[in-house]
Amino acid sequence: MKLNYKRTFLVGLAFFSICAFWQMYDGIIPLILRDTYGLDNKLRGIVMGIDNMLALFLLPLFGALSDKKGRRMPFIIIGTALAVVLTMLLAYIIRHYNAAAPAESLMIFFVSLMALLVSMGLYRSPAVALMADVTPKPLRSQGNAVINLMGAFGGLYTLIMMKVAVTTDAAGNANYTALFASVAGLMVTAIAILVLTIREKKLVAEMKAINYGVSEDEDQGKTETVNGKEKLPKPVLKSLLLILTTIGLWFLGYNAVTTFFTSYATATWSGGLSHASTCLMVATVAAVASYIPIGMISAKIGRRNMIRIGLLTAAAGFAVATFCAREFSFYLYIVFAVVGFAQASVTVNTFPMVWEISRSGNVGKYTGFYYTVSMTAQTVTPFLVGIFLDKLGNDALFPYGLVFVLLALIPISLAKHGDNRPEAAKSKLEAFDVDD
Repeated sequence: MKLNYKRTFLVGLAFFSICAFWQMYDGIIPLILRDTYGLDNKLRGIVMGIDNMLALFLLPLFGALSDKKGRRMPFIIIGTALAVVLTMLLAYIIRHYNAAAPAESLMIFFVSLMALLVSMGLYRSPAVALMADVTPKPLRSQGNAVINLMGAFGGLYTLIMMKVAVTTDAAGNANYTALFASVAGLMVTAIAILVLTIREKKLVAEMKAINYGVSEDEDQGKTETVNGKEKLPKPVLKSLLLILTTIGLWFLGYNAVTTFFTSYATATWSGGLSHASTCLMVATVAAVASYIPIGMISAKIGRRNMIRIGLLTAAAGFAVATFCAREFSFYLYIVFAVVGFAQASVTVNTFPMVWEISRSGNVGKYTGFYYTVSMTAQTVTPFLVGIFLDKLGNDALFPYGLVFVLLALIPISLAKHGDNRPEAAKSKLEAFDVDD
């Protein structure tokens, strides 16, 4: 059984565009909130948590709706179109900030930002579920590695544009219009290619026959019927909850660091934004280089073991940064390369462990489970770490991340289901691995 890399890369264009947007959002919006609208760490943390609060409801909702409709592509097209229009509207609003009416300007910005976040929430679950729809279950870690590789390329593109497309006027005010336009253009191009090359209905039908043609209730995904409703067996449900707990703890730690790192760097180092962008770029390059090998290694040593390696690696990186990041040095590039590898190890394998428990027709629902937990963590952690930073100072950022990453090791070590298992090759599966 082999992964069709060409098709998976094309399906990954949706996640490519999504990650390009979120890299811009996480890196630039906190700076706009601070420099243009004058919000402190705690208020910035609240605003930066709102996107995750919205996603907490929107991602499970639209994941389930795309299950019900049986199509992911309409959600991707409509969500992207709305997001591109609203991104350029937001750039215009920021550029035309009215210093004479700061409260009114902030309200206009906030309402537009909320509309943009809703449009992004409309298609993230369907975009990710599309990969699982067209990939054999045993190969979903490798498939997830590919789409995360695509996502990393999207983030890398934005990091490069943050360095070259952001200009500063004579008064020292940054102009982000070119950056916003470049990301919006990338989103349009990526989704246009996806729509023109992927025949969703045909591919999903073929994959259902491969994934569930023998027994739709086999192994870990088997369900029981209780009072007329399907229910996971208790051991499998326990594993699902443990996997989701690991995901939540990981995002409590990791997302706090990534969300506030540009603020940390600009407040701590001279030339902070440039150094921060380079550090994040190093982490992204390390993740890009790691995704495919990690997918292959995970197929041999298991998803759970690879996640544990990633968590330990991230903990080591955050521990070193606690003592070494007070001043910028070349060694921080090594730290962020390590963190990039860790992020790839965890991300490549947590989603497939959840999908492994899903059944045909409810991949979007289980994608929603993943996002419910991850977005809850990402909603809470900016506000929580903002309080720590306001009370303890910027040096609290990396210890905060370290504690939660170490805690995530406990539940994943107890989970017994959701791992990949080697299967004997079958002719129909091998035959399916052909170029489109």
